[in-house]
Order: sequence, then structure tokens, then C-alpha cells
Amino acid sequence: MSVSRRTLLTTAAGAAVAASTSTPAFAATPEVSDQATVHRTLRQAADYAVAKLRAVAPGVTAFPVGTKFEKWTYSQNGDWVGGFWPGQLWLAWLYSGEEQFKTLALASAEKLAPRQNDTGTHDLGFLFYPSWVTAWRLTGEEKWRAGAIQAASSLIKRYNPAGKFIRAWGALTDPNNAGRVIMDTMMNLDLLAFASAQTGDPKYLDIAVAHARTAQQHFPRPDGSTPHVFDFDPVTGAPVGPNTVQGYSPASCWSRGQAWGVYGFTTIHRRTGDPEFLATARRLADFALSRLTADHVPVWDYLAPQAPDDVKDASAGVIMACGLLDLAELTHRPQYRDSALRILTAVSRTCLTTKSTRAEASVARCTRNRPAEDGVEVSLPYADYYLLEGILRVLDRRGVDRAIDLSSV
Repeated sequence: MSVSRRTLLTTAAGAAVAASTSTPAFAATPEVSDQATVHRTLRQAADYAVAKLRAVAPGVTAFPVGTKFEKWTYSQNGDWVGGFWPGQLWLAWLYSGEEQFKTLALASAEKLAPRQNDTGTHDLGFLFYPSWVTAWRLTGEEKWRAGAIQAASSLIKRYNPAGKFIRAWGALTDPNNAGRVIMDTMMNLDLLAFASAQTGDPKYLDIAVAHARTAQQHFPRPDGSTPHVFDFDPVTGAPVGPNTVQGYSPASCWSRGQAWGVYGFTTIHRRTGDPEFLATARRLADFALSRLTADHVPVWDYLAPQAPDDVKDASAGVIMACGLLDLAELTHRPQYRDSALRILTAVSRTCLTTKSTRAEASVARCTRNRPAEDGVEVSLPYADYYLLEGILRVLDRRGVDRAIDLSSV
């Protein structure tokens, strides 16, 4: 069942100024207690996002990877983000009921077909879950299911049995980065859970669980923060130590990586019922929430020297909000839902592109790779995707469950 389109949002607040002191993560606010106002704000944001897609998507022939001066730049093969464009088109179809979004989603997903045999990346979950798994769930066409399972078969070839981890980067024949694990991989594990559920072969889920346990053992610090990277000896599997690529340092806490961890550990708990995964997700969530400032938009790295007065990453916020909504259901702790609503409301009010006549994306104030000065406070396709996912989780949970499977064992 789709949610009817509401009046297009035409105004938005300017960028919020970061506060210099942290606000208690679970403090009650009038915005959260006033559910009617929250829902109205989220509907307006969804209306804006869908209107933006309605205007931009018909002219898109490749995969958006980020913006330069508010215009999308593209990858022909999808890079690691290709699944988010058809994914957000599917969500727009669920929200609006407009058939053009379904048509565009199918055409975009089809362009990812060659990647199902790609053994050179861990990002096959990002590529195939919001595109091909969702296509199968919403259409029932067998080719989408079969392609997603093939992608899972390619992904498990990156598993290192000595260290019990899925290698993040590099061709299987390339010794560089052979022992490198990154937090982002937690989000690719649900493709493996899907493959086991569909085939009855436990090997996919077994590898997902093994990787999650390795990450659980080595990434979280005592305070619940995490590094972006953890390195292992690729031959023996012995731990080497924390590192980073997109965070400030091996000792810092890149906020989007922390968000991937919150969502990813919650999801692997939903697929297995393992309480330790849920406990880990809570530890990561509690740390991140303790570092949010009064504007409820994450800084790009929670432990960088200039934090919290540093550039923002709205994508980290909307990703974490989706995980927090799951946490609230699984732990029966409404404070996680309240925090998710505050983040989604804040992004909807202060991070949309509504003041620009040039912008082709919906969400601004995202940061891709600050250390490399690559995409600092720009728009990113996964921010647009997870904003819609988070909003639909609140406004139409049954609808978004049709697309991405919110069930638990």
C-alpha cells in the first residue's frame, strides 16, 4: 500500500549551526512528542525527494555517485553505489504509486547485471540488495532473485577462512589490502542472508555470521566507538590492528562507519537472533548518540580534533536513523525511535536542497572522504536513498517491508 503524495515542500530552514556541547541523546523534545508535526515534516521531505526524482530521473542514464556544484556526476558500471539509484526509485514508486518510477527502477537495475560476477569488491550487497533483491520482492520475476544469489556467490569468494573475514578491497589476486576489513562490510552481509534463505544452503549465512563475529571482536572499543578499518595478516589471520581511510585517524570514529555498524549489526541480529549482535549494535548506537550535537546532524568524524565543530555528514545520520528504528523494535526501548525521529526531522528541516534551483539531489551536507578532500559537504546517492527508507519506515512500514524485508527470525 503506497502513501499518497502530499503538497510539495517549497521552503526549508537554512543550515543549522553546530552546537559546541553535546545534548543528551534521549532527552525529550517537543518535536518528537508532537507526532503530527513530525509526520508532517517527514511527509513534506518525502514529497520533495519524490518530486526531485520525478524531475531528474528521466534524464539519468548512468549511476549517480556524488555531486559537483549540485549536479550529479556518474559512473557507468555503478562503482560501489549503483544499487542506491534504482533503490530510491523503488521507494519513490512505493510512496507515490507512479508507474514511471517502477519502469526507471527496472531499467537502472538491469544495467548492474554484469556486476553479479564481480569478485573484486565487497560491495555487492550495496549493489544488489536495494536494486535486484528489491526488484524480486516487488515483481516476483525470477531473474532478479537469481542474479542476487549469483552476486552472493561472488561475494563469498572474498572470504578469508584463516581470519574469518570478508576482504574489503582489491582483486583476489592482488596482495595489497589482502587483510583489510572495513566496517562498511557489515551492510553487505544481508545479501548473504538472503542467498541462504532462498537456496537453503547455509554457507552464505555462515560466512556472514563468521565475518560479523570477527568484526564484533575487533572493531568496538570499550566506549562503543569504532575505527573505519581493522587489518589482519592475510596468511595467518592474526589481527594487526586498527587503521583508517575515511576517518581522521586509526583512533578516531568516522561517523558513517559507525552508522554502517549500527545498522549492520542490528540486521545480522534480525537474521540470526544472536543477542550478542544486538548488544553490539546498541553499544555503537549509544556512543554515536552521545556525540550528537543539538542540531542532530552527525559531524563527519565524532573524534576528530575539531569535532563537534566540524563539517557534517547527513548521510551518516539517515543511515543510523534506519538502524535505530530497528533497535527500538528489537529492544522495546522507545528512546531509540525518538532519536531516529529527531535525526530524520533535523535532516528534513536543515539538510535538504530546497533553496537551490540547480540541485539534482535531495540531501545536502554530506561528506564522502574528508581526509582526501573528496566530496566535502556535497550530495550523495546513499543519503537520498536512506532518507526515503527512514521516512517510509515511519510513515509506511508495511510498504518498505515489501521492498527490503524488515522481518526478524
